[in-house]
Amino acid sequence: MLIVGNGKLITRDPANPYLVDGAVVIEGELIKEVGTLADMKAKYPNAEFVDAQGGVIMPGLINAHTHIYSGLARGLSIAGKNSRNFIEVLEDTWWNIDRHLTMDGTKACAYPTVLDSIRNGVTTIVDHHASFGEIPGTLFTIKDVCQEIGIRANLCYEVSERDGEVKTAESIQENAEFARWAAAQNDDMISAMFGGHALFTISNKTFEKMVAENNGLTGFHIHVAEGLNDVYDSLNHHMCYPIERLERIGGILGPKTMLGHCIHLTDSELDTIAATGTMCVNNPESNMGNAVGCSPVLKMFEKGIHVCMGTDAYTHDMLESLKVFLVIQRHNAGKPNVAWGEGTTMLFQNNAKMMAKYCKKPLGIIAPGAAADICVMDYKPFTPFSDENIDGHMIFGMMGRSNRTTIINGKVIYKDREFVNIDEDAINAWTLEQSKKLWGELNNRVY
Repeated sequence: MLIVGNGKLITRDPANPYLVDGAVVIEGELIKEVGTLADMKAKYPNAEFVDAQGGVIMPGLINAHTHIYSGLARGLSIAGKNSRNFIEVLEDTWWNIDRHLTMDGTKACAYPTVLDSIRNGVTTIVDHHASFGEIPGTLFTIKDVCQEIGIRANLCYEVSERDGEVKTAESIQENAEFARWAAAQNDDMISAMFGGHALFTISNKTFEKMVAENNGLTGFHIHVAEGLNDVYDSLNHHMCYPIERLERIGGILGPKTMLGHCIHLTDSELDTIAATGTMCVNNPESNMGNAVGCSPVLKMFEKGIHVCMGTDAYTHDMLESLKVFLVIQRHNAGKPNVAWGEGTTMLFQNNAKMMAKYCKKPLGIIAPGAAADICVMDYKPFTPFSDENIDGHMIFGMMGRSNRTTIINGKVIYKDREFVNIDEDAINAWTLEQSKKLWGELNNRVY
C-alpha cells in the first residue's frame, strides 16, 4: 500500500475536486481512498509514503496520438533533403526513416519515447507505429518495452501500400495478430487499435481487407486529411471527400475509431463524424511544424464531436501541446477568448474517455476504484490556487518537465526525477548505438 501526499491534490473528480493538503491511498493497481494527509496517515499507518514535497498531485496525463518510430530522429538531418511541402516531409524524413528500421531499431525508438513520456508525467500513450524495414513482430517488441518500463499503451501498426503488396499484407497481418493477442489478454495495460496510414496510400481493396481482418474486434486509428493531398487524392481517384470514402467502404467509422489530424474537412464530413460517434485527435504543434493548417476543432466541438489531444511525437509534453493548441486556435480564429475550454476538455476529459473504450478501470481521475496513474508536479504557486483555476496554473506555470514523480498502475516508475529500478544509462547507451546505425544508413557515413 502507498500513500502519496504532502501536496495540493487535484483529482478531476467533480464530487471531490481539490484538497489543499491531500493524499491518495493506493492499493495494488487501484486508488483506494482520497483524503487529507493527516487522515490517511492515521488510517493507514503502515503504508509506504511517497512525498510530493509540496507539489501538485494530479492524474497522470494521456497522449492520444504519438509515433514511436520517430524516437531516434532527435538531432537528425538527412543530407540533401530540404523538404518544401508535406509530401516531401514524409518522403524525405519519416518514410525514409521507417524503411530503415529493423526490429532493434523499433525497440530503440520505443525506449526514449516511453522514458520521456513518463518523465513528462504521461502515464498512457496511444501509438501509431511504422517500420517498413521490418514489420512482423514489431508491435510485440514495442509491447515488451512498454511492459518492461511500465507504461500503459494502446498500439497499432500503420497499414500503407507505399512499399508494395508484400509490406501491405505484412502490416495488415501485424495489426490483426496483435489485436487478437491484446483481446485475449484483456489487460488494461496493453490494448490495440487497427492502424492505417492515410487514405492517399491505401486503396479501397486494402481498406476492405483491413475491415475483414479486424472483423469488428477493435477500432481503427487512421490519419485523415492531414494535408490537402489526402483530399485531392480522394476527389481525383474516388470522386468523393475522404470521410465520404470511409463511409462508403463501411466498417471503419464508429465510436471506437479515432481519426488523426482532420484538418481539411467539409461541414458535411464533420456531420458524418459526429453522426457515427467517431473520435478525432488533434496534434497542434505537428500541424504547425508541417505547415499543413489548423484543425477546425472549435467547429468540431460545436457539432458534438469527441476530440482528443495528441502530439504526433513532436513532443512528449502534453502541457506543451495544450499551450500550443490554445495559441493556434485563437490565432486562427482571430479571437482571444476561445479554445480554453475545448483544450482542457480534450486533454483532461476526452483523452480519458477515449481510453475508457479500451480499459476497464477509469483513467484521468483520482477517485476510489480508478486506476492508480498519478503524477506529481514540482510547482509552488505564488498566486491563489485551487480547482477553480488549476488549468490556468498548468497552462502558464507548468510544463512536462515540472513533473517529479510518476506512478502507473500503482507502481512508482519515476520518483524525485529518477527512474526506479530502471538503468536509464544502460538503455541510453544501447539506444545510442542503434541510432548511430540508423543515421549511418540514412547519411552513408559513420557516426
